[in-house]
Amino acid sequence: MQTIDWIVLIGTLLFIVLYGTWKTQGSKNVQEYIRGGNEAKWWTIGLSVMATQASAITFLSTPGQAFHSGMGFVQFYFGLPIAMVIICLVFIPLYHKLKVYTAYEYLESRFDLKTRTLTAILFLIQRGLGAGITIFAPAIILSAVLGWDLTTLNIIIGILVIIYTVSGGTKAVSVTQKQQMAVIFTGMFIAFGLIISYLPDDITFSKALDIAGASGKMEVLDFSFDLNNRYTVWTGILGGTFLMLSYFGTDQSQVQRYLSGKSIKESQLGLLFNGLLKVPMQFFILMVGVMVFVFYQFNPTPVNFNPAAKEAVKISEYNKEYNTLETELLQIQNSKEKLIKQWMVEKEMGEAFDVKNRVALQSFNEAEENIREQAKTIVKKADPDVETNDKDYVFIHFILNNLPKGLIGLLLAVILSAAMSSTASELNALASTTAIDLYKRNVTEEKSDQHYVVASKVFTLVWGILAILVACFANLFDNLIQLVNIIGSIFYGNVLGIFLLAFFIKFVHSNATFVAALLTQVIVIYVWWQDWLPFLWLNALGCGVVIFLAIVLQLFIPTTNTSKPEYTT
Repeated sequence: MQTIDWIVLIGTLLFIVLYGTWKTQGSKNVQEYIRGGNEAKWWTIGLSVMATQASAITFLSTPGQAFHSGMGFVQFYFGLPIAMVIICLVFIPLYHKLKVYTAYEYLESRFDLKTRTLTAILFLIQRGLGAGITIFAPAIILSAVLGWDLTTLNIIIGILVIIYTVSGGTKAVSVTQKQQMAVIFTGMFIAFGLIISYLPDDITFSKALDIAGASGKMEVLDFSFDLNNRYTVWTGILGGTFLMLSYFGTDQSQVQRYLSGKSIKESQLGLLFNGLLKVPMQFFILMVGVMVFVFYQFNPTPVNFNPAAKEAVKISEYNKEYNTLETELLQIQNSKEKLIKQWMVEKEMGEAFDVKNRVALQSFNEAEENIREQAKTIVKKADPDVETNDKDYVFIHFILNNLPKGLIGLLLAVILSAAMSSTASELNALASTTAIDLYKRNVTEEKSDQHYVVASKVFTLVWGILAILVACFANLFDNLIQLVNIIGSIFYGNVLGIFLLAFFIKFVHSNATFVAALLTQVIVIYVWWQDWLPFLWLNALGCGVVIFLAIVLQLFIPTTNTSKPEYTT
């Protein structure tokens, strides 16, 4: 990192924080602080929704995912446009009609206070932990690659987010996310252009796609029904729709983004904008990773992109064995580069030459993959605590070793901006849910509007501190990022099922729903504990079980009061 990179990085982050604080200071009431004064236009909503979902790990992991596995991951998002349409038709009109501040308020109008409180608590558990991981995930990677202190990074990211989120609430989050998305898109487009320009002069973009295709990186669609294959068209459309409905329809970190809309139409257009742009955006980020793969067909790569792996082996008895693998990898890469250049020359000479070279290239790729797997085994022997899955380190390795001065700082700003945007949304949602669903609803004395604005700011600060603490202590646990994904899957299906009961199954009342939700949570946790299903399928299981149990229980639990409870927001 040169001085100019530090200037670009620090300047970009400070501009976002100071601009967000200045633009949104002085919220006078809860409506302004939590719903942003309902002034957001559709493009602000769309970008805010997108920025909330696209955390830093998206821009670190996704290119690495494509580098190793190709474009197939984009199928995961095929259900998102379908979910956006359903939410626009069902969720948004109901939320706006009731003028709710949080998604869980609606559940009290449909059921009762205990159901609302239970659902809010389920959200707070999983999203509270998630906020810490949103900080921790990029921090641990940047720490390993740049040599920065991990705890310091966690604190810096957390404090920057807390400053403008406490100051301006929802409006500050939305305003800064527009700036952050501008930085993110600018950085990624520049990186893509530079990767293409770094390829040999005779390797056009079309030829680069041929090389990637021959290496199995351009297989976008998989129509198989293999349940062991996580990413297929069918899991994307069916499972993806289910998951996106849960996330965008019931998770307050997303609901709060479109509740700030100027009107129902603006909120709907914002979500549709996200639905139309999200899949192409993910496709583009994956394509960046594919082009990084092509770039490294003509440039040497480490056996493992995680620098901690090399350091661990260097001081162990396995260093010589690891060095041998590095030499073998370099020889394979040199031979592969010659083959690719020969193939491009012979490409116009007929199909027979084309097939022959494709087969040879696949053989080299298999040999290279075999060496990388051997290297992982050695690293594990040298230090079992070192992460051998290096996909998160591929793109950052390219950035630090190949981009010109100044642009390194910009791309690091992209990563940290993404971390800040997601964390800000999460803290904002956690504070709103705590203030409105728990604190305000259970305070007996009437308080002023300004009191609840102050309370929301205090809860934002508290959740921010908790998120920093989770991030700082996260390295004490194994596979914490995967654990958070599991926790989300454990709760999401149950919460979605409660909302679907509220929307569509009117004869089911509060007591049956509440008991069904408690039983479902126990069942889902037990199924996960016994490892009977992959954790992604727990979303569908939770949703189906809570609906089934609530309907059955309603036949046996007498309804003492079917009228909607009175409450104020």
